[in-house]
Amino acid sequence: MSEASLARLLVFRVGNLACAAEVDQVREILPRLPTTRIPGAPPVVAGLVNIRGTLVTVVEGWRALGQSPPTPAPPLPPGSPSENGERQGSTIILELGAKGEGETGRKLVGFTVDEVMDMLAVGDTTLEDRTGLAGVDPTLVRAVGRRNGQLFVVLDIAALLGPIMTT
Repeated sequence: MSEASLARLLVFRVGNLACAAEVDQVREILPRLPTTRIPGAPPVVAGLVNIRGTLVTVVEGWRALGQSPPTPAPPLPPGSPSENGERQGSTIILELGAKGEGETGRKLVGFTVDEVMDMLAVGDTTLEDRTGLAGVDPTLVRAVGRRNGQLFVVLDIAALLGPIMTT
């Protein structure tokens, strides 16, 4: 298999759903960040975060994918690092826009996930057609793959986040 036919994917979990995004679209992975709510924004938008001087809109992963709300974490002992109201999980900073558009044509968007699981290099033969996925809008899925016997969906990030960012 040639290196050109390999796709590098970041695999993460949103609720009970294992998902993946192309590594080329991932700018960075941060701990779950507290957000500032945007008045009038749809519920899928968690709010804004300031990342090194850049305001980034953060999207609730479970809402965007139509999953059940996360169960509240058990209370933490006093003095724990996350006791100050931060939720567990990660915020993945994704880049929307075509590669040829340069920095001005690319938009950063945060996407909350419950867990970052793995980074994989997969070939075209490892990924399957996207038909017949229960509980996931097929227009948001580019392909389906397997990791340790567990199915994961490769998300179409532009189809998932593009409409949210234009509202």
